[in-house]
Order: sequence, then structure tokens, then C-alpha cells
Amino acid sequence: MISIGAVLAVLDARHDSDVTTTREVTAVAVSVAQVPSTRAAVGTPDPTPLLQPVTERIRQDTGMDFIVVMAPDRTRYTHTTPSQIGQPFSGNIDRALAGETFTETFTGTLGPSIRAVTPIYDGATVVALVSAGVTRARIGDQVATQLPLILGVAAAGLVVAAAGSFLLSRRIRRQTHGLAPDELRAMYEQHDAVLHSIHEGLVVFGRSDDSAEVVNDQARKLLDLPEGPVRRGDLPLSMQRMSWGAVRDEMHVTTDRILLVNQDVVTWERHPIGTVMTVRDHTELRAVMGELDSMRGFAESLRAQAHESANRLHTVVTMVELGRYREAVEFATAELELSQALIDRLLTSVGDPALAALLLGKVNQAAERSIELTITEDTALDSTAPLSAHETVTLVGNLIDNAIDAAADGTDGWVEVTVSQLDAKPTEVGAARGETTGLGAGFYVRVADSGPGMSPEAFARSAERGYSTKADHQGLGLALVHRLVDRHGGDIRTERDPESAVSVTIP
Repeated sequence: MISIGAVLAVLDARHDSDVTTTREVTAVAVSVAQVPSTRAAVGTPDPTPLLQPVTERIRQDTGMDFIVVMAPDRTRYTHTTPSQIGQPFSGNIDRALAGETFTETFTGTLGPSIRAVTPIYDGATVVALVSAGVTRARIGDQVATQLPLILGVAAAGLVVAAAGSFLLSRRIRRQTHGLAPDELRAMYEQHDAVLHSIHEGLVVFGRSDDSAEVVNDQARKLLDLPEGPVRRGDLPLSMQRMSWGAVRDEMHVTTDRILLVNQDVVTWERHPIGTVMTVRDHTELRAVMGELDSMRGFAESLRAQAHESANRLHTVVTMVELGRYREAVEFATAELELSQALIDRLLTSVGDPALAALLLGKVNQAAERSIELTITEDTALDSTAPLSAHETVTLVGNLIDNAIDAAADGTDGWVEVTVSQLDAKPTEVGAARGETTGLGAGFYVRVADSGPGMSPEAFARSAERGYSTKADHQGLGLALVHRLVDRHGGDIRTERDPESAVSVTIP
């Protein structure tokens, strides 16, 4: 580009010289033609002695290569080369004879030149002509004097361009970590293919840690992100508050999903340059694990019951061996009646077997921790609709687990559980008309405990993943409950007076 610029500069200088020369030769020719002495001299029998010294002096002063005064028949009166005086002028004079001043490039006795031809008038008659010109050789010499400057500027530009190219190359290589263009192209193709093929969500933040530089399709789907640029504020609330450092297998709860999040810090030359966050959907896996935990709890309860039954059986056998038959019967039937009464009541009042089994298991689980868990007499429902069996186990199980944990902190801990079905309640307008439209039947659960309860602020924060009042808990329990309630358009509330309680209504 610099070479092209230098060539263009030379051509421009030559063009400017041609334009300047054209103006100069025209001015000199017209000036000589309009001098009265020139008109007077051409009227004499021998104009050469009068005109030749004058035109030569003017030629030298103005830098012309020739000034020729000629008769209308082309006969030269003056010339730079005296031997050409009296010879016919070579060139075009027809336009000048017609009264026009014009310029042309013509090859004459001195070589190619730019010349101007103008008429000399005596009244209205053209009595002679004047031609002034500069040869191309002189114009080339004038241009040649500018070449050092042009070449110097071009050389300086070349040096600046080379330095700029070197610095730019260093900057680009530093930003691309030394990768060549073909390597960058191959990396981009592989990068794009990987982003669209992996089944994990991927979000990459740069140094600013505000705008994401890379977000793949799976991440937009799992995190419900909008199209276009993604900022940290577009992520779920719990993920916005993640630390900038490394994160390993951290659970986060959104409205529709349970996500497993990992995060690593990317470094270059021991300096952090961004973070890479991967997101996996663990919704179904978490549901299965919840069921597994419930089954494990049931198994532990059965084991505890079996152990306790063995102890009671040994007691009964010993009492029989000692001849205490009446006391043995009373001891055995008393324990059996209490357990069987609870089982019979739950199986009769709770139509869903999974929920009945959960409640029985939690009673035994609480007893192992010296906590009295009571299923209230108000507990009664035909089905768990609109919740599924899995959702019911998640909702009730997590509420009871949190209540047991809270009651375990004090002495004489207790938990009270009520699960029932809502009847249709009339609205004010419907009541006036004797109608029962309004709030339809739904699912209601209330879990109270002897613990201190949660403040409204703490309860609101419990909807976020990671918040827990227990140091050894991940804080997923209440977050899962909040997610389930929100999904069904339900209502969840907490109480601290007269007792600590959490109630959920699913319409």
C-alpha cells in the first residue's frame, strides 16, 4: 500500500507540474503578445533583431524553454536556437489564427513540450503569433526534485507501518495465546461443534464477570435465558450470588428444575481471565433420590421396629417363664394396640398409601430421635390431587424433616402434622346466591414443631438454594417445597405464635 501511495504521489506531482506549466506558458505567451513593442516589431521589415534579444531575456527570466514569435505563415522571427529562425513553425496554429489562445503537448525541434499559442492583433487583424513552451524533460527534472521528499515520506510511512504491524501482531498473538490464523479457525470450528453437541449447559464469563462471553443452547434451555447477550443478572438468583472461585457439585433450584452446578476459574500465566460454569439437569435424578431416601427411611424404621419388637418379645417370653401370665398379656396388647390404632387410623383416613407409609415412617424416625410426632385427628383425605404421589412425598417429607431438625434442638421436642383435603369455599358473591363456586377443593398440610420458628426474612431466604439454618445442610429442602408450591400456584406461610408452624395450601 505504501508503494502504491508513493507511485500515486509521483503521478500526482507530475499532474500538478503539468497543470502549473500549462498556466505558466499561457501567461508568458499572452504577456509577450500584448506588449506594444512586440506588435510594433512585427510590423517592421526585419523583426528578428528587435524581438530575439527581448524574447531570450524573457525566456531566461520565466524559465521557458522557448519563446517563438512567428508570422501567420509559420515563419519564425525568434527561436532559442538561432538556426531555426526563418524556418517554419512545427505545430498547430489554426485555432490561434482564428483568434483563440490554446495549449497543447507537441513534439517540436526541442522534443516533446507543453506549449501555448496566442495571436498578436493589429486592430482586428491577426498579424503574428506567439508560442511559449517548456519541454517534458524540464518538467521531469522538476518532478525529480520532489522524489527525495516523496520517497522519504514513503520510507517513513513504511517504517511506521512495519512498527505498527509488529506491535499489532504482538497484541493479537498475546490475545490469541500465540495461535496462528489457521489454528484459530480450526479451534473455532471445534469449539462451535462442541458447544452445540454437549448435553450440559455451558456459561463462560470473562474478566469483567458481568457479561457472558459464551452461552450454549443447553444453558439457555436449563436456565431459561433470553436470546441475545446474557448478563450475570439474567441467571437464577441463587446462581447470581455464587462466589467467583471454584464450585463443585452445588445444587440450585429453579422454578422448574434442580440443577447441579460446577464452576472453575480459567487462568493464563497465573492470572485469572474468567470463569467456566457447567450446568446439569438433576431434576429426575433428585426425584428418584428423594424416593430412595424415603424408602431408606422406611427400611430404617422397619429395622428399628423389628429391633424394638424383639426386645418386647423377649420381655413377654421372660414374663411367661416367670409365671406372670396376666402381666405378659397386658404388656403385649398395650404396645400392639397403640401401634395398630395409628396404622388403622392412617389407612382409613389417608387414601394415598405412599403418604400413609411416609407418615408412619416419620413417626418412627422421630421416635428414634426422642421426638414425639403426632398425626392430628384432622388428618383426612381421599387423594393427594392436584399433587402426584412423588410431589406429595417431596412436600410433606421435607416439611416434617425440617420440623424434626428444629425440634431436636430442645428438650421434650414434638412435631404435629395435619394433612387434609380442602372443601370448596364460597366467595362473597357466591354466598349471597347460595353457590359454592370460588376456591375449589385442594390439598392442605400444616406442620408445627416445638422449635423457635423462622423469621419472615429467613423464611423468604429459604426459597433460595443454599440457604439453611443448619450448618450441615445444603438448604435444598425448603427450596424444593417453594419450587413445588410455585409450580402449582399454591401458598406457603410460616407462623411463630402461638407455635412454630409452616402451612401449605395447593388450590
